Amino acid sequence: MKLQPIWVWYFVVGLVLFGFLALTRLEGEAPFQKVSYTEFKQLVELGDVETVTLKGELIDATLKAARQFPSRQEPVRNVQSGLPSSGDEDLIPLLEKKNVQIWNEPAPEGNNWLWSFLPWLLIIGVYFYMIRRMQSGMMDRFGDRGASDFLMGDAKREEKGAPKVKFDDVAGQDNAKREVAELVDFLKFPENYQKLGAEPPRGVLLMGPPGTGKTLLARALAGEAEVNFFYISASEFIEMFVGVGASRVRKMFEEAKKRAPAIIFIDELDAVGRVRGTGLGGGNDEREQTLNQILSEMDGFTGHEQVFVLAATNRPDVLDPALLRPGRFDRHVTLELPDKKARMAILKVHTKKKPLAKEVDLETVAAGCPGFSGADLKNLANEAAIAAAREGASEITLQHFDESRDKILLGTVRTLAIQEDERHRLAIHEAGHTTAAYYLPNADPIYKVTIIPRGRSLGGTHMLPEEDRYTQSEDYLKDQMAVMLAGRAAEQVFLGNVSSGADDDIKRATKIARAMVSQWGMSDEIGPVDLRISESHPFLGREITQPKHYSEEMAGRIDSEVSKLLQEAEGKAISILKDHKPRIEQLVSLLEKEETIGREEIIEVLDEK
Repeated sequence: MKLQPIWVWYFVVGLVLFGFLALTRLEGEAPFQKVSYTEFKQLVELGDVETVTLKGELIDATLKAARQFPSRQEPVRNVQSGLPSSGDEDLIPLLEKKNVQIWNEPAPEGNNWLWSFLPWLLIIGVYFYMIRRMQSGMMDRFGDRGASDFLMGDAKREEKGAPKVKFDDVAGQDNAKREVAELVDFLKFPENYQKLGAEPPRGVLLMGPPGTGKTLLARALAGEAEVNFFYISASEFIEMFVGVGASRVRKMFEEAKKRAPAIIFIDELDAVGRVRGTGLGGGNDEREQTLNQILSEMDGFTGHEQVFVLAATNRPDVLDPALLRPGRFDRHVTLELPDKKARMAILKVHTKKKPLAKEVDLETVAAGCPGFSGADLKNLANEAAIAAAREGASEITLQHFDESRDKILLGTVRTLAIQEDERHRLAIHEAGHTTAAYYLPNADPIYKVTIIPRGRSLGGTHMLPEEDRYTQSEDYLKDQMAVMLAGRAAEQVFLGNVSSGADDDIKRATKIARAMVSQWGMSDEIGPVDLRISESHPFLGREITQPKHYSEEMAGRIDSEVSKLLQEAEGKAISILKDHKPRIEQLVSLLEKEETIGREEIIEVLDEK
């Protein structure tokens, strides 16, 4: 028989004592009937009362003979009543007149010390009960070792025999795979490097935008090397109790060393790895202690332990320099958004088990998804499968891919009761964007234009570049600004006034113009000078402490140049719109009729025949 912990016996004894005292208070007491003071005086006047005990304002009386009351089944001799708050001077003379024996006892002062202690006893018992429940939950979650494994946090451990992700499952990141493939050789054949005195890199930092496959690449590295894999998010080190973060770090590194060769993967490293000692309110001591523990554990490697630490972040700019120095995360692997070829490879992986129609050309689908990450492409394939299943189709067609791409790019269709005049203005606005994009030589090709509300917009003109761009020329940027401002320009040309619908267009065009002037040196007046606003996160405390590095006069010149670029872009858009008024009117009519038109219909209307 397993002995119960001491808190169980403590709780049980408290309950037994509570019951014993309750029974003791009731033992020997005959049943009594509560009556009103008026009824009590009537009993006295009838001569039915034998004795009275006065306890302050409480009156206990014993009758000469048992009496039946309507509210009780059996006759009783004991009644109880209370004096009025103002007292009764006639009571004692009346009792003496009726020869009632009078007893006087002090008023009860409440429960004895045991009764006063019992509530605290019960609270303590409940407290120990809750602690035990938490320990039991940890036992259920982490196994027999309970609180010991709790220090591991939510670290997920994949053993050697578990199914592994391989490099073949990571498509579209060939450069990153080449960078980390060397670590596989270190893990499989360490003697080749040890005999030459070479030490492997202990920390590898995977950097890149969200959804590019950093976690997947780390799993693939462990799968290729066939080693144990420990995975945890950095935020889980400090999510519960103060002081647990550093203990969790120590525990995880100890486990990894015991199970070497192994890989430790820390996701979202910036959650604990931000620059220390800066910010508006000072650093978080718990976070900094956790970071210090990670640094000391990595410094504790002897060079012969086959444990590698991988970390992922999409904010390398905010990491503490101590993390990036040699001996720690000194090898940096960048994962970029995939190009057209890489996107096609990723789509092949995510459509491998999906029935595709013969008409589906993944190269065409990939070409229409510039800027999509690996996660976006996975979502695209999944949304296409959902669309096909919703229609009851047996295969996924190109139309299903188009629908899913529209849902991702444009948002979900909304049902709004738009007034006719507002709908007409919206059609003119979108026709302006479309016309400028069609006739400007450096603009991206038009993909689709719609006046159906989707996502957070009332309509949209969407363009898809034919090739991936890694740099943007001055001519391209100026044409982009002209396209953005062409919707507002169309309202001005055709309606004589403008609306608030161009809010986002103006914001994006202004951002491009300011970057051209202050970052990219595309202003003859300002020249090639870096005058950008600091990109540091404000809570890192950097921008606040940095002095302004240009004068008020220069700020005015920057504003003047930005305004000049925007006015030139709007003037270019107005000129194009005025030159093609008849075609724009046809386009507006078609938009109001069809609501959504594709590239072929746009070309048919705007093509100069």
